[in-house]
Amino acid sequence: MKLLILGAGLQGCACAYHLLQHPDVERVVLADLDPSRLPRFLAPLVGRRLHTATLDAGQRAAAVAHMRGQDAVLCALPYYFNEAMTEAALEAGCHFADLGGKTEVVVRQKRLHDAACAKGLAVVPDCGVAPGMVNILAAEGIRRLDAPRSVRLYVGGLPQHPEPPLNYQIVYSLEGALDYYTTPSWVLRHGKVAQLDALSEVETLEFPAPVGTLEAFHTGGGASTMPFAWEGRIQTLEYKTLRYPGHAAIMRAIRDLGLISSAPITVKGTTVAPRDVFIAAVEPRLRKPDGMDLIALRVVVEGDRRGAPATERFELLDRHDLSLGVSAMMRTTGFSLSLTGMMAVRGEIPPGVRTPDEAVPFRPYVDGLARFGVRIEESYAG
Repeated sequence: MKLLILGAGLQGCACAYHLLQHPDVERVVLADLDPSRLPRFLAPLVGRRLHTATLDAGQRAAAVAHMRGQDAVLCALPYYFNEAMTEAALEAGCHFADLGGKTEVVVRQKRLHDAACAKGLAVVPDCGVAPGMVNILAAEGIRRLDAPRSVRLYVGGLPQHPEPPLNYQIVYSLEGALDYYTTPSWVLRHGKVAQLDALSEVETLEFPAPVGTLEAFHTGGGASTMPFAWEGRIQTLEYKTLRYPGHAAIMRAIRDLGLISSAPITVKGTTVAPRDVFIAAVEPRLRKPDGMDLIALRVVVEGDRRGAPATERFELLDRHDLSLGVSAMMRTTGFSLSLTGMMAVRGEIPPGVRTPDEAVPFRPYVDGLARFGVRIEESYAG
């Protein structure tokens, strides 16, 4: 199979590496505005089955030209490119998957469902960890219960060695993280769709040592479209981000003071967006090139099975791969995207526009991750 990856950032490079570990992948093209600076784990592979291309995703005709002849397009660009790249992939005749993260964009992509079906193409938005992995696990938990009542999703990308004051390091885009802290979260409460403020309803969870106690709070995007799909059938469905204790209180104060607002203000005669200034000041302090990260994930689905209370639980603790130089966030996110793309090409995902919980088969996905060291633990009670 031949695949095109859009975006040579951390997740796109991890996606390329994972694809190249599969013998049925004949060719991978990694396209970016500047594809010349590749991480050390990819550099030796260029010129064999891996090729690079220069592409401005804002140029629609150029994007379509690069897509033609590919079996699938895997988009690791920021979410605001996803709708246009979906349309381009359908024009070029390719399956498509992206990392998503913005529910409103996914809703617009779903309007292309009939067009994708007519061409026999699978389009799967939101194929990272959250949204993505957690939604696949939640859907399986729901299937295993006769009467599901509650679905709770928790994910955090964290430093293994936290440093104050935020106890956080950048594991993907700081701009993306700030979006999650400022966007309301779609949830199900009492069976009805509702919105809750980001950084609200802080709770604590315990994970195995040395991770220990983490806090969880609402952020937007992680549940994707599941609250709308399950309205009236499940009482509670919510997604929360995991951080070390104290993080939410600091970020809520920063947000409420307007320091991460995108609304322009005038400072000494110059118009600036507070968020741009915040990112410029903070990003160098939070970017730790040698910092090791981890992914903490938990999905808990509660309900009834055979007339008695039952719980399905999924958990993952994944750590930075020192030997390869690949972070846990890169592994879990990039590998999820590549697995979904290969499933689409193999015909394991039906045509149309469907989110991972609607389209991705559970067991091949979980087993596919496990073969590369990303192991999801399953447990149940009742």
